[in-house]
Amino acid sequence: MRFPLAFLAVMILVALNFRPALSSLAPVLLRLQETLGLSAGQIGALTTLPVFCLGLFAPLAPRLARRLGYEHTLSCALLLLLLALLLRSVPVAILQFLATALVGAAIGVGGTVLPVLVKREMPGASDLVTGVYTMALCLGGALGAGLSIPLADTLGGWPAGLASWALLALVVLLAWLWFYRGRTVSDGALAESGAGLRPRLRRSALAWQVTVLMGAQSALAYIVFGWLPTLLQQRGVSEALAGWMMAVSVFVQLFAALAAPWLARLSADQRPALVGMLAMIALGFTGLLLAGAEWRWAAVVALGVGQGGSFSLALTLLVLRTSTPALAARLSAMAQGFGYCLAALGPLGVGLMLEAGVGMRGLWLAMMALVSLALVAGLLAGRDLCLHHETGEALLRVRRGARH
Repeated sequence: MRFPLAFLAVMILVALNFRPALSSLAPVLLRLQETLGLSAGQIGALTTLPVFCLGLFAPLAPRLARRLGYEHTLSCALLLLLLALLLRSVPVAILQFLATALVGAAIGVGGTVLPVLVKREMPGASDLVTGVYTMALCLGGALGAGLSIPLADTLGGWPAGLASWALLALVVLLAWLWFYRGRTVSDGALAESGAGLRPRLRRSALAWQVTVLMGAQSALAYIVFGWLPTLLQQRGVSEALAGWMMAVSVFVQLFAALAAPWLARLSADQRPALVGMLAMIALGFTGLLLAGAEWRWAAVVALGVGQGGSFSLALTLLVLRTSTPALAARLSAMAQGFGYCLAALGPLGVGLMLEAGVGMRGLWLAMMALVSLALVAGLLAGRDLCLHHETGEALLRVRRGARH
């Protein structure tokens, strides 16, 4: 890589752009529901749709990369995200569902490509770079949550507020196109992930463990993105304060996301770090859903630390558990494809539970079940193992010291 710092800067911009499209929706859900006349179940479907599309379209990323190259694939994802955000300016129910689906498709493809580019361009520090762009993802999420209500109030309504994030998308797309202008899209990593190699990831227990970890912790994250302000309002928090509490939680994720890969490097075994982060998530949800008002800010911070750290560690495992960029591409597609389809059940389930009249204790039990699932998967995926190919036809689990 000729310009590693420039590459890192562009990666940060791209990652920063991926989260506001998701986190900016939750604070204005009640306004959107009132304007469009949607039921609680339909709102639940709207919060679930982008996550489901993340999982549905993530497996397409390696196929698109084989045809277009990783750079052009990411360019297409950024352009699609820009168009989806512009579509949100139309306050029509069917178009809001379409725009939200396109947001999920764009982020699903783009998010799958990012770990591959990092492993290919900066292999010696891919885990730490993953932490940096995960931090940017969290910052984008915090900005989306915190500025959603102010933008809606300033620009005359939630449609213009949501669509205003298209400006950031445009800037990022232009920066990416400028950086990679004239760059050749055919390279060794791309060729390796082509027709000559078909790793059987679905037969690998390790690949499924990473996938379940990704799905369970993502389900918790998208419940926060989709429902946390609404749940806080049901507990007596004002609309604006609920948005800011979500923003603070997501902002705290920045520091945990950056620190998590360093914690992971302290040992070849990532299980202690994963357990610690998942415990913080459990404490955060307990404080927000069950404890008194005096514990809310502490719970917001705990939730942010846990979710930022667990998300960063899950993404870091995509590069730590693979021996080549090609395998990273396939594991990324599998983990984010199947994982996000599992994650989509989280916000949908919360919407259905609220429509059925389930109280805070029932919702808390559901959160703890997801934390437990992530914990089991993390204890398995966090071991010092990696996916490694020798023949180009199969994958074996071996100790990382056996890689060559």
